Amino acid sequence: MFDTLSDRLASTFKNLRGKGRLSEADIDATAREIRIALLEADVALPVVRAFIAAVKERARGEEVSRALNPAQQIVKIVNEELVGILGGETRRLRFAKTAPTVIMLAGLQGAGKTTLAGKLGRWLTSQGHTPLLVACDLQRPNAVNQLSVVAERAGVAVYAPQPGNGVGDPVQVAKDSIEYARSKQYDVVVVDTAGRLGIDQELMQQAADIRDAVSPDEVLFVVDAMIGQDAVNTAEAFRDGVGFDGVVLSKLDGDARGGAALSIAHVTGKQIMFASNGEKLDEFDAFHPDRMASRILGMGDMLSLIEKAEQTFSQAEAEKMAAKLQKGPKEFTLDDFLAQMEQVRKMGSISKLLGMLPGMGQMKEQINNLDEREVDRTAAIIKSMTPAERQEPTIINGSRRARIAKGSGVDVSAVKNLVERFFDARKMMSKMAQGGGMPGMPGMPGMGGGPGRQKKQQKQAKGKRKSGNPMKRKADEEAAVARREAAQAGNPLGLPQGGDQPQNFELPEEFKKFMG
Repeated sequence: MFDTLSDRLASTFKNLRGKGRLSEADIDATAREIRIALLEADVALPVVRAFIAAVKERARGEEVSRALNPAQQIVKIVNEELVGILGGETRRLRFAKTAPTVIMLAGLQGAGKTTLAGKLGRWLTSQGHTPLLVACDLQRPNAVNQLSVVAERAGVAVYAPQPGNGVGDPVQVAKDSIEYARSKQYDVVVVDTAGRLGIDQELMQQAADIRDAVSPDEVLFVVDAMIGQDAVNTAEAFRDGVGFDGVVLSKLDGDARGGAALSIAHVTGKQIMFASNGEKLDEFDAFHPDRMASRILGMGDMLSLIEKAEQTFSQAEAEKMAAKLQKGPKEFTLDDFLAQMEQVRKMGSISKLLGMLPGMGQMKEQINNLDEREVDRTAAIIKSMTPAERQEPTIINGSRRARIAKGSGVDVSAVKNLVERFFDARKMMSKMAQGGGMPGMPGMPGMGGGPGRQKKQQKQAKGKRKSGNPMKRKADEEAAVARREAAQAGNPLGLPQGGDQPQNFELPEEFKKFMG
């Protein structure tokens, strides 16, 4: 959603690189470019004005004028101001002292409230709670049935005593659900309310009546992140008519310009608490303003990536794998390789995971073109092998490759490439486990950098010979140093330009403190 904004900001900061000090004209030109980038992203005009004023004021202050690298200070200021307009600190749910905690969802029809109720229920279950979803949308056709289906998929209970489709009293259902939750010992009640295609008095009155009947601990306004400026107007109307405590952004994975996310917290004074970034029930999490600002500026989101890994990979399995790798590379088999791949797949879309890595904005096109089905094809190839072949892939000869290819429905070359990638990955992981650092990483399918590319680079390296002339050799070495420095200076955030070589990769300063 923020790709266009990220590209514009990166281009703006690039123009500041290499300047020892910033003149008034430099600051004005940078502020103008940032203003255009935000307006193109559909950010509300009052928010843009406040943001630019704050950036310009700080850019003219001592923190930039006395800095050794003014360009980096401007990036730091923009990052901090982005965090500010996104809400500042992460806002957590308030739970009642005496169960059940009541959470009411409000918003327009089509914002995704019913699906989000299931996502929230699943998320609460993962946090150790026992939620109950309550069907109070009795007007929209099949809304009650939809909530029941979503609740079943999410593995949570649902309270739906009325059939809906215009039948039943939503206020009475909401009131009765509290006693039902107490009797069945559910500690959180999530009330799904009706919406309309637009703001009207009947909608506001029904939402206010349900609020008065259940006295919710949290009223969450669900807004479609793709509707742009209208999201802010709708949020203001709900804030004045019903009142809410926090905002939930749905459809954050869309291709809209993202202005709602950057505007709504600042305009309404209510923080964004959750974000839904996909259709699957697990594509939902707490909203962190600092991490979102980091993504917008192309610095990745390592903390979210680490949290996903911790939720997916068990500590016992990780220790077992580390112990196996320390014994030697041959201990790591294709069965282990498959298990690791399936664990990564559980973390979600591979392209989204790669997008969380710092500096991956430069490889946006390759990431977008990444074929997610390649993992399934790789699994099919491995599962077409015999146990002996998985244990010791060196025995896979031409006839075996042909049989495996036929069994998995791929070309023989795909089997050969997989085995080569496996040997490279095994060597790399073994060296890392033994404290040898990170050698050249084998390329992912569709991303380049695979065995063929490595061989080509090795041939190119072999073709270079040092000159016998000491003066010429010194000039060559100085030119190589200059090229490396130019590559590192090419990115406005200090990341290597075109850097698909992990050994040249350097994390931004913001993340180094998390890496020990």
